[in-house]
Amino acid sequence: MRTILHCDLNSFYASVELLDLPELRASGAPVAVCGDPGSRHGIILAKNEPAKAMGVKTAETIWQARRKCPDLVLLPAHREKYRRWSGVVNAIYARYTDLVEPFSIDESWLDVTGSMHLFGGTGRAVADQIRAAVRSETGLTVSVGVSFNKVFAKMGSDYKKPDATTVITPENFRELLWPLPVTELLFVGAAAARTMAGYGIRTIGDLARFDREALVSILGKQGATFHDYATGAEHAPVIPARDQPGPKSVGNGLTFRRNLVGWEDIRSAVAALADEVAGRLRQEGLKCTAVQVTIRDPNFKDICRQKRLPAPTYVSRDLSEAVMELIRASWEPTAPIRALTITGQSLVGEDDAGEQLDLFARDAAPRRDRLERLGHTVDELRARFGRDAVGLASSVRDDMGLDGERKDDVPAVD
Repeated sequence: MRTILHCDLNSFYASVELLDLPELRASGAPVAVCGDPGSRHGIILAKNEPAKAMGVKTAETIWQARRKCPDLVLLPAHREKYRRWSGVVNAIYARYTDLVEPFSIDESWLDVTGSMHLFGGTGRAVADQIRAAVRSETGLTVSVGVSFNKVFAKMGSDYKKPDATTVITPENFRELLWPLPVTELLFVGAAAARTMAGYGIRTIGDLARFDREALVSILGKQGATFHDYATGAEHAPVIPARDQPGPKSVGNGLTFRRNLVGWEDIRSAVAALADEVAGRLRQEGLKCTAVQVTIRDPNFKDICRQKRLPAPTYVSRDLSEAVMELIRASWEPTAPIRALTITGQSLVGEDDAGEQLDLFARDAAPRRDRLERLGHTVDELRARFGRDAVGLASSVRDDMGLDGERKDDVPAVD
């Protein structure tokens, strides 16, 4: 039987921010990490335990959170900081097994079946050692679920927080998990739960006892998956990051502090977003062969346009020019824009990204080579001196929200 761990960093974003604020951390004040507090649509991305006790919830708006908790301390999000600490913690996990599968920035599965004899001989012993190592070396805490499959291991890490180990076995999973609402099961959303409620399925136990074939007729293939999850029949392997397929797209979006109006505003925003997307493509060693832009107006109406690129690229100028062509062809510049998202699509590895030479644009490839080298130089400078060490002159527009790290792609975490 396998021994799978699911490690979930507690209040990750808030805990990372409080590492640099020891006095605030020691005060026990309710703290939340959020989108820009000055924006019109800031949301709670993460909260610490005192804020959670006051009813503050992830993904609710700032004003909703402050109605519940007037003393809530709001901190801005810093994506690069979270990525760095996630890497540090996953390096600790890698000491215990080479089978580490990141599930999100603050969660990972570990298969310790073949290595736990080196660390006490049981999954609980490994989990407790990992919790102690993370706490002593980083100041962060982690809750760990230990079980015989990935789904139950994740449910174990959710079962008791913070800084706890929960072991779910073939003998106790019915007692611990079956009384829980069916929405506590991995990937069971509100729509599926409503459908199942129509057939009397309200708990995980109800789901497990329901006829599997009948569930398939109700929910399709998803019904069989949910039934396997509930009964402990799920046996998916832990797939380390090195063996996982690469991303299918790379994008970045931003809800602006004020509406964009006019080509100058739009060009500045596009340049900043394209710079971020290009940097991520280079980081992944990928080029995109198509680009997409999504435009949202103040009434939350979206339009989406995309186009093929003349050559695979991870150059920000190429992306900016293509996106501006799309916007000019489909948008009236006097119409206000609330948010923009730029996405590089149809990705290829940089070593596989061939380019057909154009006899009428002989300088295109050398120009792109120069811009690619420039992009890599910018990446190196930012890695050494920080994200803000090198920026675009056109993006220094604080009133729009392009400064700092106020990107909408910082995901909410529990």
